[in-house]
Amino acid sequence: MNVSWTPDVNDKMCPSRIVLEHVTSRWGVLVLAALLERSYRFSELRRTVGGVSEKMLAQTLQTLERDGFVHRDAKPVIPPRVDYTLTELGREAAEQVWSLARWTERQLEAVERARAEYDEAKTSLQAEPA
Repeated sequence: MNVSWTPDVNDKMCPSRIVLEHVTSRWGVLVLAALLERSYRFSELRRTVGGVSEKMLAQTLQTLERDGFVHRDAKPVIPPRVDYTLTELGREAAEQVWSLARWTERQLEAVERARAEYDEAKTSLQAEPA
């Protein structure tokens, strides 16, 4: 596809929004991050990405494969063996979203404090007589 215009994620019709949604979805981030470590078989990846259903993992992997982030290597053996790895594009995306994920871990206490302050302020305002 030859893009004759400049992609702009703020444009509601820009296809980059869909790509952004794929890599920043809860499961997209976690799958990409896991694959940064090494290649995984489906069942290993499901155990690594806690809480993901088989259906959601399959959908996420298929989406990331279609976008060019994940390579699916099906080996013609019995029983079938399928390994998932990051492509070069996928590694770049994974490093970006994993950096953001790690930042959220480091800032969790600050976020929890901000939430508590917000909730306390809201409760105080609601308790004041009209």
